[in-house]
Amino acid sequence: MSVLRNTREAMRRDRVFGFLQPEPDFALPVDTSHGTILYVDDVSVRFDGFLALNRLNLSIDEGELRCIIGPNGAGKTTMMDVITGKTRPDEGGVFFGQNIDLLSLDEYQIARGGIGRKFQKPTVFEALSVFDNLELSMASDKGAWKTLFHRLTPEQRTRIDEVLEMVGLEQQRARMAGALSHGQKQWLEIGMLLMQNPRVLLVDEPVAGMTGDETERTAELLVSLAGGHTVIVVEHDMAFVRSIARRVTVLHQGSVLAEGSMNQIQSDAKVIEVYLGEEA
Repeated sequence: MSVLRNTREAMRRDRVFGFLQPEPDFALPVDTSHGTILYVDDVSVRFDGFLALNRLNLSIDEGELRCIIGPNGAGKTTMMDVITGKTRPDEGGVFFGQNIDLLSLDEYQIARGGIGRKFQKPTVFEALSVFDNLELSMASDKGAWKTLFHRLTPEQRTRIDEVLEMVGLEQQRARMAGALSHGQKQWLEIGMLLMQNPRVLLVDEPVAGMTGDETERTAELLVSLAGGHTVIVVEHDMAFVRSIARRVTVLHQGSVLAEGSMNQIQSDAKVIEVYLGEEA
């Protein structure tokens, strides 16, 4: 009996096929009762003696559309790397709402917990259809067992349809992602992030390489997402920033140089000297 019992125990599916077990749900109970969803508190990052972030302080309200601008080397990418867990700061803290210490989490936990990031270069599955890209990105159990036998529910299909309409790709649903224009690939990647139901979207230079019409459509999309999501846009195209900006933060040498409305930023002497003067 003991041999049989030991054999059954050794052959339990969760031991032999552990990779087929569902991934644990990871939902962050974010406390935004004070209205702020993201805090960057006195964060410093050094790379081989270079101070990429210098006691950076930043707070973002829930549902806000915030634009982050600044010259090359100002710390914009490093800031996003710290928020998403790719880079650990030497000093300071980063908090998701009042209660979640992002520095205590791994990169994948932050992504699954509600902070999505879109890089400048779109990363879509070009050999799959637009619909399939969104299905693969859906916030659901990605364990191998569920993946092997997955069937979309009516609710999931409805969600994909909603996102397709949101990003303007309803007519492209069956098209291979590799055949899309550059702008359409950017919208698809934003849609892929939306399928994960993020609370915060970090969007890096979304209109680089776009046509004028695509840029205008992207502006409309990002503005429409604000409120339901918190959207942080890092961008160099000042005309685009002017078209969407509600509040703008200017970074310089790893810290905040100025912050305010676009009109305030455009008239700030320090900003004109170190950044906007380059646009003239």
